[in-house]
Amino acid sequence: MKKFEISKTRRLRETPFTKKLENYGVGGYTVYNHMLLPTYFKSMQEEYLHLKRDVQIWDVSVQRELEVYGKDAYELIQLMTCRNLSKALPNKCYYVPLVDKDGYIINDPLIIKINDQKWRICIADSDVILFAKGILSTKNLSAEIYETNISTLAIQGPKSHDLMKKVFGTKIMDLKIFNFDYFKFKETKFMISKTGFSKQGGYEIHIENTKAGLDLYDFFIKSGKEFNLKPGCPNAIERIEGALLSYGNDMDIKDNPFECGLEKYIDLKSNIKFLGKESLQKIKNNGIKKKLMGVKVDGNHINLVQEEKLINNKKEIIGYLRSAAFSPSFNKIVGLAMIKSSYANIGNTFKININNEILNGEICNLPFN
Repeated sequence: MKKFEISKTRRLRETPFTKKLENYGVGGYTVYNHMLLPTYFKSMQEEYLHLKRDVQIWDVSVQRELEVYGKDAYELIQLMTCRNLSKALPNKCYYVPLVDKDGYIINDPLIIKINDQKWRICIADSDVILFAKGILSTKNLSAEIYETNISTLAIQGPKSHDLMKKVFGTKIMDLKIFNFDYFKFKETKFMISKTGFSKQGGYEIHIENTKAGLDLYDFFIKSGKEFNLKPGCPNAIERIEGALLSYGNDMDIKDNPFECGLEKYIDLKSNIKFLGKESLQKIKNNGIKKKLMGVKVDGNHINLVQEEKLINNKKEIIGYLRSAAFSPSFNKIVGLAMIKSSYANIGNTFKININNEILNGEICNLPFN
């Protein structure tokens, strides 16, 4: 199969760490928030096994951070999300679905509360700033929003704690999941959150001083040798197994939070105001017609580019595969599929055409076990 290159232009931005990644042999990129995101170095399966065993350093600067500030900063953010953030605390991080007036998902970022008048939105792959500015243009709110120049490094894997302790000291061991604090490396303070796009544990370092961040990256590479640290990137196999949703792949603007299993982040009972509240109430009352489920398929290779149809024994289309990868742990293809609610029961079977071969599949729990 012919390989194609990504042409770099001003429209497609590099990160401060791109040249370092290329020196370490990055094998491929995808485009995320108009930036380059590595997809693998040597092989996805090899890096999957390494991530579950050791520790990796990721350049996830594509997770752009929007800063919202002003006395009405909370009101603007709350208008965008169905999650109740009225009691959000400083130094905390919150996973939130953003929804439009019809209740469809715009993005699913991590929201960080710095203080009452300053918040940050660490976005997935969509132009949230345009959505936010649209709201600001129609509401009389005292708030501003802009994209920061923050880059992000993630330290992920079971040995991440030992490595971070070595670099930043024992205090970092007190940091709890979905919390953040400030830690010094040499003469620079870095905001560090106990978050990340893997189930293996880890941290994200939010870098405002690029020069200090590049120095920190090199120090990690040197200091991480005893922990078998390697450059890596979010791993499709590991994140699918862990049911970590990827906006634009597993869900998009045609889906709502109920369909995507995000019910616990929807508050329809309190008096908070957000754009899609009435629409989500109607969806709840009427019930959903499709549901995101896990699937296992009897195959050993997949290169999914577009959605593939799931067919039942009556030759009816019962859903579409959204994301998939071969799992060495299950020795099967594991995936996330949007399936008709009437058929979205664990144990139901289907057939699917993958690589011009008809394979058997089964609907299963999320996360996979």
